[in-house]
Amino acid sequence: MLNTEIAERRKTAIARGVGMMTQVYVDRAKNAEVWDVEGNRYIDFAAGIAVVNTGHCHPKVMAAVEKQLHSFTHTCHQVLPYENYIRLGERLNALVPGDFEKRTVFVTTGAEAVENAVKIARFATGRQAVIAFGGAFHGRTFMGMSLTGKVQPYKAGFGTMMPDIYHVPFPIELHGTRVDDSMAGIKALFKADLDPGRVAAIILEPVQGEGGFYPAPAELMRGLRALCDEHGIVLIADEVQTGFARTGKLFAMEHYDVAADITCMAKGLAGGLPLAAVTGRASIMDAANPGGLGGTYGGNPLGIAAANAVLDVIEEEGLCDRANALGSRLRQRLEGMRADVPQIADIRGPGFMVAVEFNVPGGSVPDADFTNRVKAEALKRGLILLTCGVYANVIRFLAPITVEDEVFAEAMDILEEAMKAA
Repeated sequence: MLNTEIAERRKTAIARGVGMMTQVYVDRAKNAEVWDVEGNRYIDFAAGIAVVNTGHCHPKVMAAVEKQLHSFTHTCHQVLPYENYIRLGERLNALVPGDFEKRTVFVTTGAEAVENAVKIARFATGRQAVIAFGGAFHGRTFMGMSLTGKVQPYKAGFGTMMPDIYHVPFPIELHGTRVDDSMAGIKALFKADLDPGRVAAIILEPVQGEGGFYPAPAELMRGLRALCDEHGIVLIADEVQTGFARTGKLFAMEHYDVAADITCMAKGLAGGLPLAAVTGRASIMDAANPGGLGGTYGGNPLGIAAANAVLDVIEEEGLCDRANALGSRLRQRLEGMRADVPQIADIRGPGFMVAVEFNVPGGSVPDADFTNRVKAEALKRGLILLTCGVYANVIRFLAPITVEDEVFAEAMDILEEAMKAA
C-alpha cells in the first residue's frame, strides 16, 4: 500500500475541511519514531500536537489500557461509576496549581473542557461575558471558535460567533505589544463597551499554542489575577497544550506566583486516548446542578486508566526535569544556527515547549514562505515539524519528552540541514 493510494481514497471519503499537514499515513509508532505504510521512518516532533508527551505506546500506559480493556470499556460514569475516575480526580485536585479546595469534571476533548469551564463560570457568577486574547486558540466548537483569536482558518465562513465574547491584545514584545497594552485594552472595554459586573470569566493560555508559542508574561498574569479579584471574575487557564510536563512543570501555571480559578486540560493527559478535564475552585465547580455537567463518553474508563498511568510515568521518569534539559539543548542548538540562518527572529519557550520565529532578514516582516520551506525540507529528511502563529512564521517543537538522546541528536542534525537548505 502506498501513501499516494490512500491519499486518493481520502479525497472521496473525508471532508475537505479536515486539514492535512503531511501525506504520511502512519502504520506504527514507538516513542518518538513513526513508520508509514511504505516502511519509511520519521522522527516525530509533533507528538500528535502535544498529546503523546510520554511517547507513542509507552509500555506502562499501554499496560494500563490493556488491563482496563479486559475489565470494561464503557458504562457511562453517570450511570455506573468506577473508582479510577475518582482517583484521577483526587490526583488532579492535588496537582493543579491553587492553594484551595478543588473539584474536577472529566470530558472528552480540549474544546469540550473550555466549553464546560465557561458554562461553570457563567453559572457560578450569574454573568455572561467572557474576555479572551488575540491569537488565542480554544477549540473549533462554536464557543471555542468564538474565544479563539484567529479568523483563518478557524472562524471564516462559519457565520455569527457566540455573543458576549470580547478580545484584547496579547502581549508580544516582538510584535510591539506589551503588558500595558493588554491591560489598557481590558480597561478600555470596561469604559466603552462592557460593564465589568457582567464579566463571568477571562480565559488565556499560559503559553499561546496555535498563536505562536508566546509565553504570558508574569506581569500580565498578576494583573489579570488582581483584576479578577477586584471585579469577581473567574480566571480560566487553558492548559490544553501546555499541561503535563511540556513546559518543565506539570502545569504551566506553576511558573507564576498566582493561580487560576479554573484549569482546562486535555492533550497530554491520557497518552493518546481522548480525555479532557476541568479542575477548579470547589465553590465555583460545585455551583452547577447535578446533570448540568458531564457527557456520555466523559471520563471513558480506558482514558482514565491511561491518564493515571501517564501521571505515574511523569513522576517516575522525571519528565519535568527531562523537558527542561531537552528544551535547553534545543534552544542552544537553535542559537548556534543564527549566524547561518538570518531569518531567525526569536527563539523562545519554557521547558520543551520551544519555538523559533522567522522574519525576512534584516526586518520585522514575517516570513511564512521560509517557515514552510524549513518544514518541507525537514520532512524530506524524515523529521516531522509543525508550524503555528498568526502569521504562519513559527515552527513549534513538540517531540515526546521521552525521546531518546540519540534520536533527539539525529533530529537536531536534520533540523540544521533543513534550515540551511531552506
